[in-house]
Amino acid sequence: MDQRAIGVFDSGLGGLTTVRELKRLLPQEDIIYFGDTGRVPYGSRSRETIIKYARQDVAFLRTFDLKGIVIACGTVSTTALDLLAAENPIPVLGVVEPAARAAALATRSGKIGLIGTQATIRSGAYERSVAAANPGAAVFPQACPLFVPLVENGRFHPGDPVIETVAAEYLSPLKALGVDTLVLGCTHYPLLEEVIGAFMGPEITLISAGAEGARAAAVQLQKQDAMAKRPQGTHRYFVSDDAADFSRLASLFLREDVTGEVQQVEIG
Repeated sequence: MDQRAIGVFDSGLGGLTTVRELKRLLPQEDIIYFGDTGRVPYGSRSRETIIKYARQDVAFLRTFDLKGIVIACGTVSTTALDLLAAENPIPVLGVVEPAARAAALATRSGKIGLIGTQATIRSGAYERSVAAANPGAAVFPQACPLFVPLVENGRFHPGDPVIETVAAEYLSPLKALGVDTLVLGCTHYPLLEEVIGAFMGPEITLISAGAEGARAAAVQLQKQDAMAKRPQGTHRYFVSDDAADFSRLASLFLREDVTGEVQQVEIG
């Protein structure tokens, strides 16, 4: 038993896809979330800048007494996970390997599509992880740099002509290749799941990196007998930019009011 909180961070709103799954799987756990909304997106930054920002995010979360940190950011998971895990005395978990394993198991044809930020696609991390789990599978990557800023501005609803046009442009090559599994390699992208699913078709299996990362974290806590024992956990949210904008979108996505639970902090 470990009553300490779980820390979760992302460049902005997208990591709430991981928080939502953690809350479903582990309702008794306290969760502290940090969204670096003042510096979103990370995906177009250099490797050095991503590492710098990620270290600062972890340093902020480590001001709390945590039993582990989940990197709910595909970009940081592909770029800095090993470094952050080596630098910190508590477990630091990412979203890439769990999502890659799920895709490797789900594919029937061996054709796996991958959408992510420019940094995630550039890293080749998914290709390596899929190859380790299913050597016969092929990964077809597609960078989607406009998805994160559109999601952060609330443009993720079906029927929105802007996001539907952008999605069609990004996803058309993957649909033409005949992929049967598509990895949503950025934790922002599940907010676009309806738009993506409608374009790709119902026969395509969508794998959420954020949800798979949350499931892997839950399994690890169970294995380590580190689960909390309380009737209901608490949830605290911190951001590096305006709290009101985050609260509005977070409440919509989490399907619960987080107004008053979000605090703006200085970072870096």
